[in-house]
Amino acid sequence: MRTIIDLDQGWKFIREGAGLPTALPEHWQSVELPHTWNAVDGMDGGGNYYRGRCWYARTFEMPRQPLPGGRVYVEILAAGQQAAVYVNGRQAVYHEGGYSSFRADVTELCREDGENLLAVACDNSNKDSVYPQSADFTFYGGLYRGVNLISVPHTHFDLDHFGGPGLKVTPRPCPCGGAKFELESWVTDPDENFTVMYSIKNAEGHEVASAVRPADSTKVTVAVPNAHRWDIDDPYLYTVTATLQRRNEAYDEVSARVGVREFSCDPQKGFILNGAATPLRGVSRHQDKLYQGNALTRADHFEDARIIKELGANTIRLAHYQHSQDFYDACDQLGFAVWAEIPFISVFNQDPAAHENCVSQLKELIIQNYNHPSICFWGISNEILIGGISDKLVENHHELNKLAKELDPTRLTTIAHVSMTPTSGPMHHITDVESYNHYFGWYGGKMEDNGPWLDKFHAEHPDICLGLSEYGCEGIVTYHGPSPACKDYSEEYQALYHEHMAKVLDERPWIWSSHVWNMFDFGCAARNEGGVAGRNNKGLVTIDRRTRKDSYYIYQAYWTKTPMVHICGRRYAQRAGAAVEIRVYSNQPQVELLIDGESVGKQAGDKVFVFTAALEPGFHIVAAKAGDAMDSITLEKVEQEPAVYVLPEVKERAEGVANWFKLAVDLDLTAPMEFPEGKYSVKDSMETLAQSPEALEMVREAVKLVTNFDLSPGVGMWDMMKSMTPEGMMTMGGGAMPQGFLESLNAKLIKIDRV
Repeated sequence: MRTIIDLDQGWKFIREGAGLPTALPEHWQSVELPHTWNAVDGMDGGGNYYRGRCWYARTFEMPRQPLPGGRVYVEILAAGQQAAVYVNGRQAVYHEGGYSSFRADVTELCREDGENLLAVACDNSNKDSVYPQSADFTFYGGLYRGVNLISVPHTHFDLDHFGGPGLKVTPRPCPCGGAKFELESWVTDPDENFTVMYSIKNAEGHEVASAVRPADSTKVTVAVPNAHRWDIDDPYLYTVTATLQRRNEAYDEVSARVGVREFSCDPQKGFILNGAATPLRGVSRHQDKLYQGNALTRADHFEDARIIKELGANTIRLAHYQHSQDFYDACDQLGFAVWAEIPFISVFNQDPAAHENCVSQLKELIIQNYNHPSICFWGISNEILIGGISDKLVENHHELNKLAKELDPTRLTTIAHVSMTPTSGPMHHITDVESYNHYFGWYGGKMEDNGPWLDKFHAEHPDICLGLSEYGCEGIVTYHGPSPACKDYSEEYQALYHEHMAKVLDERPWIWSSHVWNMFDFGCAARNEGGVAGRNNKGLVTIDRRTRKDSYYIYQAYWTKTPMVHICGRRYAQRAGAAVEIRVYSNQPQVELLIDGESVGKQAGDKVFVFTAALEPGFHIVAAKAGDAMDSITLEKVEQEPAVYVLPEVKERAEGVANWFKLAVDLDLTAPMEFPEGKYSVKDSMETLAQSPEALEMVREAVKLVTNFDLSPGVGMWDMMKSMTPEGMMTMGGGAMPQGFLESLNAKLIKIDRV
């Protein structure tokens, strides 16, 4: 029978390209897996996290093989971003792609007696043929999910096909209430003596169906009467086991936990699960934690899933790459509709080898994760038009979509469009359903623009199932104030933004899915915003999972049924002014507010309750009651609020914009923009503008004022945004861009001769 040996202990590691060792290097650092060398520098704001080739090594003994001809495989659960695996000095496998599992048959490389040296060279440096090329998150390096040694007999369930499990289960509900399970497995080197025995057990462990097939023709359909369906509120799982039998002896065995469900999307009704309209409302998630990087344990993954479940979300977009089997398991067990995707993101590379890498990563994603009932959508790209559009880009999307449907016709394909993607054009009608990433109210326009934009698209394209794949804004729990505004990074503005967005989505059930960006703050070494470098702070929960921001609770009010009440502003603990505003979130119809034990009053409302109270100097206990639910905080009335509550950049940016216009007094900002030949303009890419130091510096200043991004060649997010134009970036920053600002920038640029 198959034996799986955990190799997560006893590794030696060196953070440099030390070269292939000939013996276990005792002077290297001792580490355990999961491990990444970017656990700290990938999110500490240092601005230059280590990207290069590093080495891992350990020894192992050949597993005992009771039968002649057995095989031994090394299984790497993930290695960022490229990896070469060696056994006793000889290469066993090279793999490109930092998020999927891969294996190598190392039998012939091993010594039967004594120790064998296993060495892995991981490399997270940029490689043109490997996605992601450039993106708004840290590309962690390392063996961050673990390593196994798998011992199998000569004849066994396949281990060589894109890291898959060797077993494929497709449960299909029947109108009669039962289900048909299509079962297929793949056996390596069988003969007439081998059969595959299938067994299906329900969640209680009772066998409900079985079948037997020859090992060289394993496909079969079996019926399960009165099948219990998998649902978001009732994630019921069956266990399917395939046993490779040789006469009276079990040779190998694989299993999968699966669910019986049917789903579809309708442009007018949204997502439909098991015949019931079920608007998908949830979050996106990255796979890292504070000073762990992406080296998460199974317990970490399940903790993340539980926090999301407590939020009340019923869907998770797993961005922007294949996630751990542990997290997909958690989604299966807790009940989420999952969007799983490949890292075809932001920057398109026309090199055919890059497209082949997309193809390979899509095959691995689907083949390795086919059996997970939580996965309903395969995503083929994200914001890929940041770098512009081309016929080849469109063609590649059609090829990826076709491949996804060939590998898995049971699920829907989807795409996440960048906000400026035209509402009509060749990027539409490629996938089954579509979504947009919109940040109106943070990078572009006002939060009030979201609803009208969605309605307009829906009216113009009544045949397209539309979703909102990203939306959000930064919220840093240090910053507070009585008048929150866009780009002040305050916890209060983030909460107001999500109050509005939760209502917008609640009023539009035809939106098939929505995903807050992001559930958790995450590492992005290229960022430096809001006084916090190395992070994207749009999470509803902090990167250490310790603090749930106020914005977390507005969704809990909308999405959960258990009575809850939450008083906002507990970190806005010192307040000045004649009266203070106290906001309360609750899923109950009425809330009562008490200050120092005395009732201020009761309010009837829907999710958001706003009270105003005059406070005497000193400390006060503020409590809110909604039925049996209660919450309380302590506030201090002060003469002046702490200076730390306001980000200094907020004032500096306002003054910077004012100074910009003072220098533009001689310009007619109402005149139509002109684009004379031989001059720069706002329609040139950042890469083109960088040819002129004068033009680049002018645009850098403008972009910093409007978007708070500091763009310099070769630094930070330059690679991702260098193909964008000032016009495109300024449009994204519309809410923060004063009228005439873009015109004034263009008027300055057209005075500069092209280099």
